[in-house]
Amino acid sequence: MRPDNNEQNQNECCIANILEVIVKLQNRSDKFDCLGDGCDRPFLGPTPTTICYNTRPINLYRCCDGELWTFPYTLNGTTGESSVFRCEQVDGCCCTCRVLAPNPDTTAVNSPYVATESFVTINLSCCGALTCLPDTFIACS
Repeated sequence: MRPDNNEQNQNECCIANILEVIVKLQNRSDKFDCLGDGCDRPFLGPTPTTICYNTRPINLYRCCDGELWTFPYTLNGTTGESSVFRCEQVDGCCCTCRVLAPNPDTTAVNSPYVATESFVTINLSCCGALTCLPDTFIACS
């Protein structure tokens, strides 16, 4: 039996599969009791029992030239560009990401980024690579 296009796209889009795990982790409030490394470890944070993290920030790289995706944002009247995102939703081979800005409060050790109201939808078939940054807490209501 030949898979339909949607099933085939899901199998070919490994980045979407990883991002789905990240979104589930970010939406989950309970702690996990296991250890692991990598983008798909089953908890947010350096260990499952320390500070309550809610975000696994990511960088995405374009297929065509391997460069980082960057998108504009406005925060408190200031505009900038960022290559750091919080994946909010995955739908097939597309994801919606919130653009994260550097935290203006440089003393916030566990929160190097702040949420913006800038969102982008990315076709993951145009994405060649994903980097996961250290887990953190982002206030994003």
